[in-house]
Amino acid sequence: MFTIPDFADLQLLIKGCSAADVEQALHNEKSDIHDLAALLSPAAEAFLPQLAARSAAITVRRFGRTIQIYAPLYLSSFCTNRCAYCGFSAENKIERRVLSIDEAMHEAEILHSRGFEHILLVSGEAPGKLGVEYLEEIASKLRPRFAAISIEVQPLDEDEYARLFKAGITSVAVYQETYDRKIYDQVHLSGKKCDFDYRLATPSRVAAAGMREVGIGALLGLSDWRLEGLALGLHLAWLRKHYWRTALTVSFPRLRPAEGDFQPLVKVGEAQLSQLIFALRIFDPDVGLLLSTREEARYRDGMIGLGPTRYSAGSCTAPGGYGDAEISGEQFSVGDHRSMQEVCSDICHKGYDPVRKDWDATFQEN
Repeated sequence: MFTIPDFADLQLLIKGCSAADVEQALHNEKSDIHDLAALLSPAAEAFLPQLAARSAAITVRRFGRTIQIYAPLYLSSFCTNRCAYCGFSAENKIERRVLSIDEAMHEAEILHSRGFEHILLVSGEAPGKLGVEYLEEIASKLRPRFAAISIEVQPLDEDEYARLFKAGITSVAVYQETYDRKIYDQVHLSGKKCDFDYRLATPSRVAAAGMREVGIGALLGLSDWRLEGLALGLHLAWLRKHYWRTALTVSFPRLRPAEGDFQPLVKVGEAQLSQLIFALRIFDPDVGLLLSTREEARYRDGMIGLGPTRYSAGSCTAPGGYGDAEISGEQFSVGDHRSMQEVCSDICHKGYDPVRKDWDATFQEN
């Protein structure tokens, strides 16, 4: 089982890095955890243009001049957890709803009509409202319409993930939120999500169940972003070693305004976010890197070609929000309000190809 070193030890590793270590890390053909620490360190701030150039070169070599496009579909805003930072937290007084199967299909059809082939099903963590049976039925109905179906829901057991894979789910995203145990306990107030170790082991269960892809990430703004980045790298390397057949992705969600008015515990600016993205790209050339509509259009356009390989577009974080723009109860406010066509147009303008489909379900059939 993967375990996280104490954050104090990770801090010592990063603090010990010098400019010479950064230069060496930039020139090494293969990176280890010491190189990642150097690239995340304060000493690397002066080398940000060099990090960007190396990250861009690796990205185009491994992924070509492409960026995959996807959209989230929120199924439910019910949640049994009390998480200080989340708009869906059980204590927040918001309008809650769970989409019926027909309502979910209607939302999915809207996204399909807009050109999306990759879809991410998202919900709050309330198994009593939205369980495995619901997800199985949704997946079986969506499977003929979409090239890839991902989920970001409550952590499940291995046998449940195996059921969902058989039903047509191809990928699971499960973010640790923070790898800092002390902060984790501070911001997770009640509910099953309080179990740090169960959540940390979830990507392993996903991969063991046979899923094609696993996504991990940390919610930036809860703890020291450098230490979160180093923990992400350690987790990524462990998964790569033990589940080498499984594709891996990393997301970089920064805290956004949401119900409850939680304020970030630490500030993570665009320069810091960029350094984190570049460092992880150099550390793991094959990992998919996601940059969502949490970020503003200006920043996302500026990052095209520099590291991220997957962009969400035209996102709504309230269940039923695609069919009815007046619906309230969003999980958080988005930063990039452009439509899929506008995002794709700007990607093309930068000389890159927005990919709507890079996988077909028939590839996994016996």
